[in-house]
Amino acid sequence: MKGGVLISGIQSDNKDNIVLFPKTLDYYQIELTRMLETERYGEAAELLKFLLQCQGQDPRHYEEWQALLEWLMSAFPQSLNNDDLDIAEEEGEEQLARRHMDAKIAEDKDYPKKLLQAVMERPMSEHSFLALEQLTYVDMSEIDETLHLWLNRSELHPLLQYRILQILNRRGSQGLIRFQRGGEEVEVELDQVPLKPADFPPPVQEVLERVEQHTGIHNPTLLYFAQELWYQFIMGVYGTMNYRSILSEGDSILDVWAGVLHTIVSETLSDDKNDEEIRSLYGITDSMRLRYEQAYRSMKQFVSIGTKS
Repeated sequence: MKGGVLISGIQSDNKDNIVLFPKTLDYYQIELTRMLETERYGEAAELLKFLLQCQGQDPRHYEEWQALLEWLMSAFPQSLNNDDLDIAEEEGEEQLARRHMDAKIAEDKDYPKKLLQAVMERPMSEHSFLALEQLTYVDMSEIDETLHLWLNRSELHPLLQYRILQILNRRGSQGLIRFQRGGEEVEVELDQVPLKPADFPPPVQEVLERVEQHTGIHNPTLLYFAQELWYQFIMGVYGTMNYRSILSEGDSILDVWAGVLHTIVSETLSDDKNDEEIRSLYGITDSMRLRYEQAYRSMKQFVSIGTKS
């Protein structure tokens, strides 16, 4: 994950089976733009190669991706052949981004206000996510205040909410913030918001470890899908009762969430294991059946939000 935006996809042995979870394409597009803006051409080329293998997208996307990949390969062959040892890596992505922002503000003192407008007054899109990312590097206290108010007054998409929390963290904001998530009031310490998957507490990682035990060798495709969905789900429920339950209720609840994750990804991939078989794999007894069904509904609801957005 770069700068807090999850980018992950899955490729099976059969190229025709490459698919994306709902809304994942949007995040790939956003990340691709960020890579180009920060001159990470090698990473951009690898992402384009992956996208070109994905099935079922608008034909115009494939034309644009192929043209962009060919341009990168002809214009920056050295960067692509040396693991992207370019300006962004030498100077650091953050330093380059700050330099870029300073130049923009020098040209237009109202540029930060335009960024805020792009973020808050337009539908969630690649442009709005890029604008939000750029706000990280604007040295204005009004940015923090505005983002705080926005979180508190709007029921935003859960992944956009989480992105705002990450931006506030990266801007150095501290203290407790309260806002609504899925009809639930949550409290979050801003300086503790994870910026990348590895920053989440051990119980979050242990759920994936349990799935890996049952899929890592025999079904790596399912495992990769599970990683993608799990981290998006965790970002979407961060601070909620479900999140707190995962951190505090011990092994049995981790088995429940691992089983639910395995089940939902299996449904997506039309895997041959049914719900009962998966529950048996994770030792989910009848006494935990209610918790399993509650967790299943929560994750399915999250997936449906992504589908409708």
